Amino acid sequence: MTDCMHIGVSRLPEPMSAGLFVSAGRGIHPTRMIDSHELIFVRGGRLGMFEEANTFDLQAGQTLFLQAGRKHGGTTPYPPDLSFYWVHFRLPKPSRAKGKISLPRVTTLRQPENLVDLLRRYLDERESGRMDEITGGALLLLMFREIQRAGEQTQTNGAGFVLAEQAWRYIVTHAHKPISTVDVAEHLRCNPDYLGRVFRIARGCSIVQAIHQRRIHDARNLLIDSTMNIEEIAQACGFSDACYFRRVFRQSKGMSPRKFRQLYTRVHINVH
Repeated sequence: MTDCMHIGVSRLPEPMSAGLFVSAGRGIHPTRMIDSHELIFVRGGRLGMFEEANTFDLQAGQTLFLQAGRKHGGTTPYPPDLSFYWVHFRLPKPSRAKGKISLPRVTTLRQPENLVDLLRRYLDERESGRMDEITGGALLLLMFREIQRAGEQTQTNGAGFVLAEQAWRYIVTHAHKPISTVDVAEHLRCNPDYLGRVFRIARGCSIVQAIHQRRIHDARNLLIDSTMNIEEIAQACGFSDACYFRRVFRQSKGMSPRKFRQLYTRVHINVH
């Protein structure tokens, strides 16, 4: 198995089915062989997968490409906190065109919200009946670009990226608590100033900004996928009060949480 998928950009990929899987706390990904490629993005929890002789332990913020014509399936039962987006697609036949995108099989995204926005747009187009080959193919290429850039950043940031990713993992699982840069540094047993520098180099933002980004990411999901009110969402995501949450959300998304909920409520969810 190669570490990358190579996609020619002279023609658009063919869009197919897609959805958001939300675990019911039971079952396992079926073992199968299909005639299309699949992109998986883990939104929350952990997903154990295999493809032929290769195994993958995916965490929140990671993507996986499964290739057509290869047997794949789950390695562990679905945990109750698991959710992931999935998109099936086909690629055009190889051509002599020089333009190609090289996609790592597994990637950790520095800014997963960019890919999530594209996935939600893709699902919204399908659910509304507006999806056509050009729109779907263009959205797929934009997704591929996000993943390609994340893979390039992983390769160039070296040891600093590893430490930054450890910090990010801590933020992902603790953002709902009142944490700070000092808390993250203490957990990783390193100097806060040093951690702040390598984190900014690796991920392009400060740790405080990353905490806010993660809280907004969690709030987005709750606004769309839950019936919780704004005050409940603010508390669940680690904001000190609802007014502060509204201010940070508006700065991040250019609209209020309530307006965001009204705009992004259509999404295809499956549980098996």
